[in-house]
Amino acid sequence: MRWCAFIIMVTLACIRIQTKGQQGFPHMLEFNGLAALLGASVYSFMCHHSLPNLIAPFAEKQHIVRQLGLDYIFICLFYLLLALTGTFAFRELFDLYTLNFVPAANSGIFMKIIMYYLSLFPVFTLSTSFPIIALTLQNNLKTRFLDVNAIEHYNFVLRRLTFPTIAVLPPVVVAMCTHDLDALVKFTGAYAGVCIQYFIPAFLVLFARKRCQRDLGNSINRFASMFRGVYWVMFVVCWGIDYNCMISHQKPMSTKRKY
Repeated sequence: MRWCAFIIMVTLACIRIQTKGQQGFPHMLEFNGLAALLGASVYSFMCHHSLPNLIAPFAEKQHIVRQLGLDYIFICLFYLLLALTGTFAFRELFDLYTLNFVPAANSGIFMKIIMYYLSLFPVFTLSTSFPIIALTLQNNLKTRFLDVNAIEHYNFVLRRLTFPTIAVLPPVVVAMCTHDLDALVKFTGAYAGVCIQYFIPAFLVLFARKRCQRDLGNSINRFASMFRGVYWVMFVVCWGIDYNCMISHQKPMSTKRKY
């Protein structure tokens, strides 16, 4: 479904450029959109969740870096194609790109089906990912606050109602209160995402190194990263703080971006 939606959007954007000519004239550089760009790019680290499934089928691992590198290059080129065709095909762009393909009143039945499919595409993707994320969150909460070895000893309300409600209620409330996608991406991708991507790993590395030094001593790890110095960890922390400060001073962008 994802590939069908992407290919349809690229195709329709190319047809629109061919028939109507270039509609969008973007600026070469727009610093006001930097916060939204970096906020959205924080989500790119989620691709690492798929790495084990990509690596496992390879019988010979010596060329795996080159093969995965080619995969990421093709993915990057495809997303650039999707972004650039949309940028030049539309005078105004919604932050949620699929909303640019709303069916017109004079569209045929076939085109209306395609347009409604594209408009509902985010609903399809969220319908598959949201339950998995909510289940993962409730299981993590149960592991944190309950004894998982004696989970059946707790009452029904606590096991079956309390933690699912805690996992599901906040995103539902946010969805009902705002439609500002840019603000949501900036908050979840920037503020919360920076903590997940920069601060938490940095402090985990520092504490893990202290633990290893205490348990293993000053042993030499021949697989150590070239970024093993403590100054790199401090650089990551400083970058996260500077990034949050930069976001706080960014001007809000409209839901539609006019080129």
